[in-house]
Amino acid sequence: MHQVRFVSNYDSSLNNGFSQTTRHTTLSPRIYNTSPEPHPRLALLVNQSYDLATAHTDTYWETVVDNNRSITDTPANEMVMKAYHHDALTTPAGGQCIPFNQVYTTTQELNYIAQAIAQGQIAGDGAFTEQCQTWLEQAFKSSKALLTHSCTAALEMAIILADIQPGDEVIMPSYTFVSTANAVVLRGGIPVFVDIRPDTLNLDETLIEAAITPRTKAIIPVHYAGVSADMTAINALAQQYGLLVIEDAAQGFQAQYKGQPVGSWGDMAAFSFHATKNIVSGEGGALLLNHPELIQRAEIIWEKGTNRKQFFRGEVDKYTWVDVGSSYLPSELVAAFLWAQLEQAAEITRRRRKLWQRYHQTFAALELQRQVCRPSIPAECEPNAHIYYLLVDGPQTRMRVLADLKQQGVQATFHYVPLHTAPAGRKYGRTHGTLRVTEDICDRIVRLPLSAALTTADVDYVIGQVLQALRP
Repeated sequence: MHQVRFVSNYDSSLNNGFSQTTRHTTLSPRIYNTSPEPHPRLALLVNQSYDLATAHTDTYWETVVDNNRSITDTPANEMVMKAYHHDALTTPAGGQCIPFNQVYTTTQELNYIAQAIAQGQIAGDGAFTEQCQTWLEQAFKSSKALLTHSCTAALEMAIILADIQPGDEVIMPSYTFVSTANAVVLRGGIPVFVDIRPDTLNLDETLIEAAITPRTKAIIPVHYAGVSADMTAINALAQQYGLLVIEDAAQGFQAQYKGQPVGSWGDMAAFSFHATKNIVSGEGGALLLNHPELIQRAEIIWEKGTNRKQFFRGEVDKYTWVDVGSSYLPSELVAAFLWAQLEQAAEITRRRRKLWQRYHQTFAALELQRQVCRPSIPAECEPNAHIYYLLVDGPQTRMRVLADLKQQGVQATFHYVPLHTAPAGRKYGRTHGTLRVTEDICDRIVRLPLSAALTTADVDYVIGQVLQALRP
Protein backbone atom coordinates (compact mmCIF):
# COMPACT_ATOMS: atom_id res chain seq x y z
CA MET A 1 0.00 0.00 0.00
CA HIS A 2 1.52 3.30 -1.05
CA GLN A 3 1.41 6.03 1.55
CA VAL A 4 1.27 9.72 0.75
CA ARG A 5 4.34 11.36 2.28
CA PHE A 6 3.99 15.02 3.12
CA VAL A 7 7.43 16.43 2.78
CA SER A 8 6.48 19.98 1.85
CA ASN A 9 7.24 22.57 4.48
CA TYR A 10 4.80 25.36 3.89
CA ASP A 11 7.23 28.07 4.96
CA SER A 12 9.90 26.75 2.60
CA SER A 13 7.60 25.86 -0.29
CA LEU A 14 6.03 29.28 -0.63
CA ASN A 15 8.34 31.68 1.18
CA ASN A 16 11.60 31.14 -0.58
CA GLY A 17 13.50 32.83 -3.36
CA PHE A 18 10.80 31.77 -5.80
CA SER A 19 8.17 33.91 -4.14
CA GLN A 20 10.06 36.27 -1.89
CA THR A 21 9.19 39.21 -4.12
CA THR A 22 5.63 39.03 -2.77
CA ARG A 23 6.17 37.69 0.72
CA HIS A 24 6.00 41.00 2.55
CA THR A 25 3.29 42.63 0.48
CA THR A 26 -0.40 42.77 1.24
CA LEU A 27 -1.96 40.25 -1.10
CA SER A 28 -5.51 40.35 -2.33
CA PRO A 29 -7.48 37.40 -3.67
CA ARG A 30 -8.21 39.62 -6.69
CA ILE A 31 -4.67 38.78 -7.78
CA TYR A 32 -6.24 36.18 -10.05
CA ASN A 33 -8.49 38.55 -11.97
CA THR A 34 -6.29 38.62 -15.05
CA SER A 35 -7.05 38.58 -18.75
CA PRO A 36 -8.37 36.39 -20.25
CA GLU A 37 -11.01 35.90 -17.60
CA PRO A 38 -11.12 32.44 -16.00
CA HIS A 39 -14.30 30.44 -15.77
CA PRO A 40 -16.49 32.38 -13.26
CA ARG A 41 -17.12 29.40 -10.99
CA LEU A 42 -13.47 28.46 -11.03
CA ALA A 43 -12.39 32.03 -10.35
CA LEU A 44 -14.22 31.82 -7.03
CA LEU A 45 -12.69 28.43 -6.30
CA VAL A 46 -9.18 29.61 -7.13
CA ASN A 47 -9.50 32.68 -4.93
CA GLN A 48 -10.82 30.61 -2.04
CA SER A 49 -8.08 28.03 -2.36
CA TYR A 50 -5.49 30.77 -2.61
CA ASP A 51 -6.79 32.38 0.57
CA LEU A 52 -6.75 29.04 2.36
CA ALA A 53 -3.17 28.34 1.28
CA THR A 54 -1.85 31.68 2.41
CA ALA A 55 -3.65 31.47 5.74
CA HIS A 56 -1.69 28.32 6.61
CA THR A 57 1.67 29.23 5.15
CA ASP A 58 2.84 32.63 6.29
CA THR A 59 2.19 34.86 9.27
CA TYR A 60 2.24 37.84 6.92
CA TRP A 61 -0.77 36.41 5.10
CA GLU A 62 -2.89 35.19 7.99
CA THR A 63 -4.98 38.35 8.12
CA VAL A 64 -5.95 38.49 4.46
CA VAL A 65 -9.69 39.06 4.19
CA ASP A 66 -11.94 38.08 1.30
CA ASN A 67 -15.16 40.09 1.20
CA ASN A 68 -14.71 41.09 4.84
CA ARG A 69 -14.55 37.45 5.98
CA SER A 70 -11.38 36.08 7.53
CA ILE A 71 -10.12 33.09 5.59
CA THR A 72 -9.18 31.40 8.85
CA ASP A 73 -12.89 31.12 9.63
CA THR A 74 -13.41 28.53 6.88
CA PRO A 75 -11.99 25.03 7.46
CA ALA A 76 -9.88 23.45 4.78
CA ASN A 77 -12.38 20.63 4.34
CA GLU A 78 -15.17 23.05 3.52
CA MET A 79 -13.10 24.74 0.84
CA VAL A 80 -12.18 21.47 -0.84
CA MET A 81 -15.70 20.06 -0.67
CA LYS A 82 -17.07 23.23 -2.25
CA ALA A 83 -14.68 22.63 -5.11
CA TYR A 84 -15.87 19.06 -5.56
CA HIS A 85 -19.51 20.06 -5.75
CA HIS A 86 -19.17 22.61 -8.53
CA ASP A 87 -20.96 21.64 -11.71
CA ALA A 88 -18.73 20.07 -14.35
CA LEU A 89 -16.83 22.74 -16.26
CA THR A 90 -16.94 22.97 -20.01
CA THR A 91 -13.85 23.00 -22.17
CA PRO A 92 -12.23 26.36 -22.92
CA ALA A 93 -13.67 28.60 -25.59
CA GLY A 94 -13.52 26.99 -29.00
CA GLY A 95 -13.40 23.49 -27.58
CA GLN A 96 -9.60 23.41 -27.62
CA CYS A 97 -7.79 20.79 -25.57
CA ILE A 98 -5.04 21.75 -23.13
CA PRO A 99 -1.77 20.21 -24.39
CA PHE A 100 0.86 19.07 -21.94
CA ASN A 101 3.40 21.18 -23.78
CA GLN A 102 2.88 24.02 -26.21
CA VAL A 103 5.80 25.83 -27.79
CA TYR A 104 5.90 29.56 -27.05
CA THR A 105 7.32 31.69 -29.87
CA THR A 106 8.41 35.30 -29.75
CA THR A 107 7.54 36.41 -33.35
CA GLN A 108 11.25 36.79 -34.23
CA GLU A 109 12.15 33.18 -34.91
CA LEU A 110 11.22 33.22 -38.61
CA ASN A 111 12.90 36.60 -39.14
CA TYR A 112 16.19 35.34 -37.75
CA ILE A 113 16.00 32.10 -39.71
CA ALA A 114 15.46 34.16 -42.87
CA GLN A 115 18.50 36.27 -41.95
CA ALA A 116 20.63 33.14 -41.57
CA ILE A 117 19.55 31.95 -45.01
CA ALA A 118 20.16 35.37 -46.55
CA GLN A 119 23.64 35.49 -45.06
CA GLY A 120 24.45 32.29 -46.89
CA GLN A 121 25.50 30.20 -43.91
CA ILE A 122 23.12 27.57 -42.65
CA ALA A 123 25.74 25.10 -41.39
CA GLY A 124 26.90 25.42 -37.81
CA ASP A 125 29.23 27.85 -36.03
CA GLY A 126 28.06 31.00 -37.75
CA ALA A 127 26.95 34.41 -36.52
CA PHE A 128 23.86 33.22 -34.63
CA THR A 129 25.82 30.43 -32.96
CA GLU A 130 28.35 33.01 -31.77
CA GLN A 131 25.61 35.32 -30.47
CA CYS A 132 23.97 32.51 -28.51
CA GLN A 133 27.26 31.31 -27.05
CA THR A 134 28.25 34.81 -25.98
CA TRP A 135 24.85 35.29 -24.32
CA LEU A 136 25.29 32.05 -22.37
CA GLU A 137 28.86 32.89 -21.33
CA GLN A 138 27.77 36.25 -20.00
CA ALA A 139 24.62 34.98 -18.28
CA PHE A 140 26.43 32.12 -16.52
CA LYS A 141 29.86 33.75 -16.18
CA SER A 142 31.14 30.65 -17.93
CA SER A 143 34.59 30.22 -19.44
CA LYS A 144 33.06 28.88 -22.64
CA ALA A 145 29.68 27.82 -24.01
CA LEU A 146 29.31 25.52 -26.99
CA LEU A 147 25.95 25.02 -28.67
CA THR A 148 25.11 21.41 -29.44
CA HIS A 149 22.35 19.68 -31.32
CA SER A 150 20.95 18.27 -28.05
CA CYS A 151 21.54 18.02 -24.34
CA THR A 152 22.41 14.39 -25.02
CA ALA A 153 25.29 15.59 -27.18
CA ALA A 154 26.42 18.02 -24.47
CA LEU A 155 26.46 15.21 -21.90
CA GLU A 156 28.43 12.98 -24.25
CA MET A 157 31.00 15.73 -24.72
CA ALA A 158 31.23 16.26 -20.97
CA ILE A 159 31.91 12.58 -20.35
CA ILE A 160 34.67 12.56 -22.98
CA LEU A 161 36.19 15.66 -21.36
CA ALA A 162 35.98 13.92 -17.97
CA ASP A 163 38.10 11.13 -19.52
CA ILE A 164 35.73 8.41 -18.40
CA GLN A 165 37.35 5.07 -19.24
CA PRO A 166 35.94 1.52 -19.22
CA GLY A 167 35.11 0.54 -15.67
CA ASP A 168 35.05 4.09 -14.30
CA GLU A 169 32.00 4.91 -12.19
CA VAL A 170 29.77 7.97 -12.31
CA ILE A 171 27.21 8.63 -9.57
CA MET A 172 23.77 9.84 -10.69
CA PRO A 173 20.08 9.47 -9.85
CA SER A 174 18.06 6.68 -11.41
CA TYR A 175 15.14 9.10 -11.67
CA THR A 176 16.30 10.86 -14.82
CA PHE A 177 16.17 10.64 -18.59
CA VAL A 178 18.20 7.91 -20.26
CA SER A 179 20.71 10.37 -21.78
CA THR A 180 22.30 10.95 -18.37
CA ALA A 181 23.35 7.31 -18.18
CA ASN A 182 23.84 6.66 -21.89
CA ALA A 183 26.61 9.25 -22.10
CA VAL A 184 28.56 7.31 -19.49
CA VAL A 185 27.86 3.87 -20.96
CA LEU A 186 29.00 4.94 -24.42
CA ARG A 187 32.52 5.47 -22.99
CA GLY A 188 32.50 2.16 -21.15
CA GLY A 189 31.70 3.77 -17.79
CA ILE A 190 29.32 2.43 -15.15
CA PRO A 191 26.37 4.52 -13.97
CA VAL A 192 25.96 4.15 -10.20
CA PHE A 193 22.36 4.88 -9.30
CA VAL A 194 21.66 6.56 -5.96
CA ASP A 195 18.26 7.38 -4.47
CA ILE A 196 16.60 10.80 -4.60
CA ARG A 197 15.28 13.12 -1.92
CA PRO A 198 11.53 12.84 -1.25
CA ASP A 199 11.08 16.62 -1.26
CA THR A 200 12.88 17.90 -4.37
CA LEU A 201 13.21 14.56 -6.22
CA ASN A 202 16.88 15.43 -6.73
CA LEU A 203 19.91 13.26 -6.01
CA ASP A 204 20.07 12.71 -2.25
CA GLU A 205 23.35 14.33 -1.31
CA THR A 206 23.46 12.44 2.01
CA LEU A 207 23.75 9.12 0.15
CA ILE A 208 26.54 10.06 -2.27
CA GLU A 209 29.59 9.57 -0.06
CA ALA A 210 28.74 5.95 0.73
CA ALA A 211 28.49 5.26 -3.03
CA ILE A 212 32.01 6.53 -3.78
CA THR A 213 34.61 3.88 -4.58
CA PRO A 214 38.21 4.06 -5.89
CA ARG A 215 36.72 3.83 -9.39
CA THR A 216 34.39 6.82 -8.99
CA LYS A 217 35.35 9.68 -11.31
CA ALA A 218 32.37 12.04 -11.38
CA ILE A 219 28.98 12.99 -9.97
CA ILE A 220 26.08 14.04 -12.20
CA PRO A 221 23.37 15.88 -10.25
CA VAL A 222 20.13 16.35 -12.18
CA HIS A 223 18.19 19.52 -11.40
CA TYR A 224 14.76 17.94 -11.54
CA ALA A 225 11.83 20.16 -12.59
CA GLY A 226 14.13 23.18 -12.57
CA VAL A 227 14.81 22.96 -8.83
CA SER A 228 18.51 22.86 -8.02
CA ALA A 229 20.17 19.94 -6.31
CA ASP A 230 22.17 20.73 -3.17
CA MET A 231 25.25 21.94 -5.00
CA THR A 232 27.05 23.08 -1.84
CA ALA A 233 27.09 19.57 -0.41
CA ILE A 234 27.79 17.91 -3.76
CA ASN A 235 30.71 20.20 -4.57
CA ALA A 236 32.17 19.68 -1.10
CA LEU A 237 32.14 15.90 -1.59
CA ALA A 238 33.63 16.25 -5.07
CA GLN A 239 36.46 18.38 -3.75
CA GLN A 240 37.10 16.00 -0.86
CA TYR A 241 37.38 12.96 -3.14
CA GLY A 242 38.83 14.61 -6.25
CA LEU A 243 35.75 14.09 -8.44
CA LEU A 244 34.33 16.11 -11.31
CA VAL A 245 30.82 17.53 -11.11
CA ILE A 246 28.79 17.57 -14.33
CA GLU A 247 25.45 19.31 -13.93
CA ASP A 248 22.62 17.76 -15.93
CA ALA A 249 20.71 21.02 -16.21
CA ALA A 250 18.45 19.87 -19.04
CA GLN A 251 15.48 21.15 -17.03
CA GLY A 252 17.33 23.89 -15.16
CA PHE A 253 17.73 26.81 -17.56
CA GLN A 254 17.28 30.10 -15.63
CA ALA A 255 16.89 28.37 -12.27
CA GLN A 256 19.10 29.56 -9.42
CA TYR A 257 20.71 28.15 -6.30
CA LYS A 258 21.79 30.57 -3.58
CA GLY A 259 21.45 33.42 -6.05
CA GLN A 260 23.76 31.83 -8.62
CA PRO A 261 22.56 30.28 -11.89
CA VAL A 262 22.15 26.54 -12.11
CA GLY A 263 24.83 25.40 -14.54
CA SER A 264 27.52 27.59 -13.02
CA TRP A 265 28.22 25.36 -10.00
CA GLY A 266 29.87 22.31 -11.50
CA ASP A 267 32.95 21.81 -13.62
CA MET A 268 30.64 21.46 -16.64
CA ALA A 269 26.92 21.72 -17.30
CA ALA A 270 24.61 20.45 -20.02
CA PHE A 271 21.44 22.32 -21.05
CA SER A 272 18.55 21.31 -23.27
CA PHE A 273 16.63 23.49 -25.71
CA HIS A 274 14.37 20.65 -26.84
CA ALA A 275 10.81 21.61 -27.78
CA THR A 276 9.59 20.39 -24.38
CA LYS A 277 11.85 22.76 -22.42
CA ASN A 278 11.36 26.36 -21.27
CA ILE A 279 13.65 27.92 -23.89
CA VAL A 280 13.55 25.98 -27.14
CA SER A 281 15.10 25.55 -30.55
CA GLY A 282 13.24 22.39 -31.59
CA GLU A 283 16.24 20.19 -30.97
CA GLY A 284 19.22 21.75 -29.28
CA GLY A 285 21.46 22.02 -26.26
CA ALA A 286 24.60 23.59 -24.87
CA LEU A 287 27.69 22.58 -22.95
CA LEU A 288 29.01 25.08 -20.42
CA LEU A 289 32.65 24.85 -19.40
CA ASN A 290 33.49 26.50 -16.09
CA HIS A 291 37.26 26.02 -16.30
CA PRO A 292 39.40 27.56 -19.08
CA GLU A 293 41.63 24.49 -19.32
CA LEU A 294 38.71 22.50 -20.74
CA ILE A 295 38.13 24.78 -23.71
CA GLN A 296 40.74 23.64 -26.24
CA ARG A 297 39.87 19.95 -26.08
CA ALA A 298 36.15 20.71 -25.97
CA GLU A 299 36.38 22.64 -29.24
CA ILE A 300 38.20 19.73 -30.84
CA ILE A 301 35.60 17.21 -29.67
CA TRP A 302 32.87 19.61 -30.87
CA GLU A 303 34.47 19.78 -34.33
CA LYS A 304 34.57 16.03 -35.00
CA GLY A 305 37.95 15.55 -33.35
CA THR A 306 39.71 18.15 -35.49
CA ASN A 307 41.51 21.38 -34.64
CA ARG A 308 39.35 23.33 -37.09
CA LYS A 309 38.63 26.15 -34.61
CA GLN A 310 42.33 26.71 -34.08
CA PHE A 311 42.83 26.79 -37.85
CA PHE A 312 40.21 29.50 -38.35
CA ARG A 313 41.78 31.55 -35.59
CA GLY A 314 45.13 31.29 -37.38
CA GLU A 315 46.73 29.24 -34.61
CA VAL A 316 47.70 26.35 -36.96
CA ASP A 317 48.45 26.33 -40.69
CA LYS A 318 46.01 23.49 -41.45
CA TYR A 319 43.46 21.51 -39.54
CA THR A 320 43.50 17.79 -39.08
CA TRP A 321 42.20 14.93 -36.95
CA VAL A 322 43.78 15.17 -33.50
CA ASP A 323 41.37 13.53 -30.99
CA VAL A 324 38.10 11.69 -30.64
CA GLY A 325 35.00 13.71 -31.41
CA SER A 326 31.78 13.82 -33.34
CA SER A 327 29.43 16.17 -35.17
CA TYR A 328 27.99 18.02 -32.20
CA LEU A 329 27.25 21.41 -33.81
CA PRO A 330 23.69 22.54 -34.50
CA SER A 331 22.85 24.28 -37.76
CA GLU A 332 22.60 28.07 -37.97
CA LEU A 333 18.84 27.69 -38.49
CA VAL A 334 18.59 26.12 -35.05
CA ALA A 335 20.83 28.80 -33.55
CA ALA A 336 18.75 31.54 -35.17
CA PHE A 337 15.58 30.15 -33.61
CA LEU A 338 17.32 29.89 -30.26
CA TRP A 339 18.55 33.48 -30.43
CA ALA A 340 14.96 34.71 -30.64
CA GLN A 341 14.17 32.68 -27.54
CA LEU A 342 17.18 33.85 -25.56
CA GLU A 343 16.26 37.46 -26.22
CA GLN A 344 12.96 36.81 -24.44
CA ALA A 345 14.22 34.33 -21.84
CA ALA A 346 13.31 36.51 -18.87
CA GLU A 347 9.76 37.09 -20.11
CA ILE A 348 9.24 33.41 -20.93
CA THR A 349 10.40 32.46 -17.45
CA ARG A 350 8.17 35.11 -15.85
CA ARG A 351 5.10 33.77 -17.65
CA ARG A 352 5.84 30.19 -16.60
CA ARG A 353 6.44 31.16 -12.98
CA LYS A 354 3.14 33.00 -12.84
CA LEU A 355 1.26 29.87 -13.97
CA TRP A 356 3.34 27.61 -11.70
CA GLN A 357 2.44 29.74 -8.70
CA ARG A 358 -1.23 29.64 -9.63
CA TYR A 359 -1.17 25.85 -9.56
CA HIS A 360 0.86 25.80 -6.38
CA GLN A 361 -1.24 28.19 -4.34
CA THR A 362 -4.54 26.67 -5.41
CA PHE A 363 -3.52 23.07 -4.68
CA ALA A 364 -2.46 23.96 -1.14
CA ALA A 365 -5.99 23.11 -0.03
CA LEU A 366 -5.65 19.56 -1.38
CA GLU A 367 -2.32 19.15 0.37
CA LEU A 368 -3.81 20.31 3.66
CA GLN A 369 -6.40 17.57 3.19
CA ARG A 370 -3.59 15.05 2.58
CA GLN A 371 -4.85 14.15 -0.87
CA VAL A 372 -1.71 15.21 -2.73
CA CYS A 373 1.83 16.42 -2.17
CA ARG A 374 2.89 19.56 -3.99
CA PRO A 375 6.47 20.33 -5.06
CA SER A 376 8.66 21.41 -2.16
CA ILE A 377 11.12 24.21 -2.86
CA PRO A 378 14.08 24.68 -0.49
CA ALA A 379 14.64 28.26 0.63
CA GLU A 380 17.95 28.50 -1.23
CA CYS A 381 16.39 27.52 -4.56
CA GLU A 382 14.69 29.71 -7.14
CA PRO A 383 13.13 27.32 -9.67
CA ASN A 384 12.40 28.10 -13.30
CA ALA A 385 8.88 26.62 -13.36
CA HIS A 386 9.79 23.86 -15.77
CA ILE A 387 7.40 21.25 -14.36
CA TYR A 388 4.39 21.39 -12.10
CA TYR A 389 3.52 18.03 -10.61
CA LEU A 390 1.38 16.49 -7.91
CA LEU A 391 2.06 13.28 -6.01
CA VAL A 392 -1.06 11.21 -5.47
CA ASP A 393 -1.51 8.21 -3.17
CA GLY A 394 -0.62 5.47 -5.62
CA PRO A 395 -0.64 4.14 -9.20
CA GLN A 396 -4.37 3.36 -9.25
CA THR A 397 -5.26 6.92 -8.34
CA ARG A 398 -2.82 8.21 -10.91
CA MET A 399 -4.32 6.08 -13.67
CA ARG A 400 -7.80 7.28 -12.79
CA VAL A 401 -6.75 10.94 -12.63
CA LEU A 402 -4.91 10.79 -15.96
CA ALA A 403 -7.86 9.06 -17.62
CA ASP A 404 -10.34 11.59 -16.24
CA LEU A 405 -8.18 14.50 -17.36
CA LYS A 406 -7.78 13.03 -20.83
CA GLN A 407 -11.53 12.65 -21.13
CA GLN A 408 -11.91 16.34 -20.30
CA GLY A 409 -9.33 17.45 -22.83
CA VAL A 410 -6.37 17.85 -20.48
CA GLN A 411 -3.12 16.18 -21.53
CA ALA A 412 -1.35 15.27 -18.30
CA THR A 413 1.39 12.68 -18.08
CA PHE A 414 4.04 11.03 -15.89
CA HIS A 415 7.67 9.91 -16.01
CA TYR A 416 10.26 8.28 -15.55
CA VAL A 417 10.68 4.53 -15.59
CA PRO A 418 13.63 4.44 -13.16
CA LEU A 419 16.80 3.62 -15.04
CA HIS A 420 17.92 0.97 -12.55
CA THR A 421 14.77 -1.04 -13.34
CA ALA A 422 15.19 -0.82 -17.12
CA PRO A 423 16.84 -3.68 -19.06
CA ALA A 424 19.81 -1.50 -20.06
CA GLY A 425 20.10 -0.11 -16.54
CA ARG A 426 20.42 -3.60 -15.10
CA LYS A 427 22.94 -4.53 -17.81
CA TYR A 428 25.22 -1.50 -17.73
CA GLY A 429 24.74 0.10 -14.33
CA ARG A 430 24.55 -0.73 -10.65
CA THR A 431 22.65 0.61 -7.69
CA HIS A 432 23.95 1.74 -4.35
CA GLY A 433 21.54 0.89 -1.57
CA THR A 434 17.81 0.73 -1.95
CA LEU A 435 16.06 3.23 -4.18
CA ARG A 436 12.77 3.28 -2.30
CA VAL A 437 11.96 6.93 -2.88
CA THR A 438 12.66 6.63 -6.60
CA GLU A 439 10.44 3.57 -6.94
CA ASP A 440 7.67 5.18 -4.92
CA ILE A 441 7.68 8.55 -6.70
CA CYS A 442 7.59 7.07 -10.18
CA ASP A 443 4.27 5.39 -9.33
CA ARG A 444 2.60 8.51 -7.95
CA ILE A 445 3.64 11.53 -9.98
CA VAL A 446 1.17 13.42 -12.18
CA ARG A 447 2.64 16.15 -14.39
CA LEU A 448 0.27 18.94 -15.39
CA PRO A 449 0.32 21.11 -18.52
CA LEU A 450 2.70 24.05 -18.21
CA SER A 451 3.90 26.37 -20.93
CA ALA A 452 4.43 30.08 -21.44
CA ALA A 453 1.90 29.73 -24.26
CA LEU A 454 -0.89 28.75 -21.86
CA THR A 455 -3.29 31.33 -20.49
CA THR A 456 -4.62 31.82 -16.99
CA ALA A 457 -7.95 30.44 -18.22
CA ASP A 458 -6.21 27.30 -19.48
CA VAL A 459 -4.56 26.69 -16.11
CA ASP A 460 -7.80 27.38 -14.26
CA TYR A 461 -9.54 24.80 -16.41
CA VAL A 462 -6.83 22.24 -15.60
CA ILE A 463 -7.15 23.04 -11.90
CA GLY A 464 -10.90 22.51 -12.00
CA GLN A 465 -10.57 19.17 -13.74
CA VAL A 466 -7.90 17.97 -11.28
CA LEU A 467 -10.18 18.86 -8.37
CA GLN A 468 -13.02 16.98 -10.00
CA ALA A 469 -10.81 13.97 -10.69
CA LEU A 470 -9.61 13.81 -7.07
CA ARG A 471 -13.03 14.12 -5.46
CA PRO A 472 -13.80 11.34 -2.94
